Amino acid sequence: MIVTLTFNPAVDKTTTADRLIPEKKLRCSPPTLEAGGGGINISKALHELGAESTALFPAGGPNGQVLERLLRDRGIRHVAVPVSGDTRESFTVNEAATNGQYRFILPGGALSEAEIEALFAALAALAPQPTWVIASGSLPPGAPEDLFGRLSAHCRRLGARFIVDTSGAPLQRALEEGVFLLKPNLSELSALAGREYVELQDVEAAAREVIGSGRCPVLIVSMGPAGALAISKEATYRVPAPVVRKQSTVGAGDSMIAGITYMLQRGEPLLTAVRFGVACGTAATMNPGSQLFKKDDAWRLYEWIAAQGS
Repeated sequence: MIVTLTFNPAVDKTTTADRLIPEKKLRCSPPTLEAGGGGINISKALHELGAESTALFPAGGPNGQVLERLLRDRGIRHVAVPVSGDTRESFTVNEAATNGQYRFILPGGALSEAEIEALFAALAALAPQPTWVIASGSLPPGAPEDLFGRLSAHCRRLGARFIVDTSGAPLQRALEEGVFLLKPNLSELSALAGREYVELQDVEAAAREVIGSGRCPVLIVSMGPAGALAISKEATYRVPAPVVRKQSTVGAGDSMIAGITYMLQRGEPLLTAVRFGVACGTAATMNPGSQLFKKDDAWRLYEWIAAQGS
C-alpha cells in the first residue's frame, strides 16, 4: 500500500483576474477549491492514474473540515489526525492579460510534539501496513528540522520504502537518516553535495557524490525544461521533457513523484518509472491552477518520451 504524508496541508484556492493593479478593487472569477499540500497532491495524482493510496495529514479548524470534504468528494482514501491549529490555505491568481501566475502561500498552524506522535501512530496503525511512504512538501512553522529524518526511521521500522520531496535543512536531515529515493532540483542537489552551484554538465558527478554516501540508493534530479536525470549505483538515465504549452506549474513536482511511484510499485524498472514521472509532471503544467494532470495526457507524453529513447 502507498501512503502519502503531508505535514503542512492546505486548501488551495485559484482564481483569475484581468490584471493585477495595486490599490484597485480586482474583480475575480469564481474560485476553484482543491485539497492541497505535497503528499495530498501525490494521492490525487495516483487516484487519477487508478492507483490506491492513503493520504495521511493533520487537520484543524474550518479549513481542515473543508480539506476532508474535498477529498471525500474525490473518493480519495484518507486519514485526518485532529490538531489544535488551523489548516492553512493558499491561493493562486492567474493574470489573464499576461498569462502570469501569482502564488500566495500562507503559513500553517504549528504542530505540537503530541500531534506529531499522533501522526506517526496513525501511520503505524494502518492496515495493511504501508510498503511505500511518500512525504512531500514543507513543514509547518516551528516544526523540528529533523522531522523527515524521524519519519525515515519510523518507516524503516515498518519495513516501508521512504520517498522524500522537500527542501533545505529538512531535506538534508532526511538524507542523513537514509531514504529510498530523493527528487531534488538543481539548487537542492547543490546543497546536498556541499556545492555553491551545479552546472548541467556536472549534475551526474554531484548526484554520485550523494549516492556514494550510502544513504540514498536512487536520486532523481529534476531539471525543469531539460527533463530529469535518474542515478542509481548501477546506471544513469537522462530523460527529456516534452515541449508543451504551460499554463501552471502548481503540483508538477508532486505529479512527477506520483508517476515514478506508480511505476515502481508495479515492479517496472527505474527508466520506465522516470519516463512516466516526467510525463506526469509535464502533463500537470498543461492545466490551469492546481488541477494537476489528466491521465490521457500523461500516457500520451510518456509514449513520446519512450519513443525518443528507442
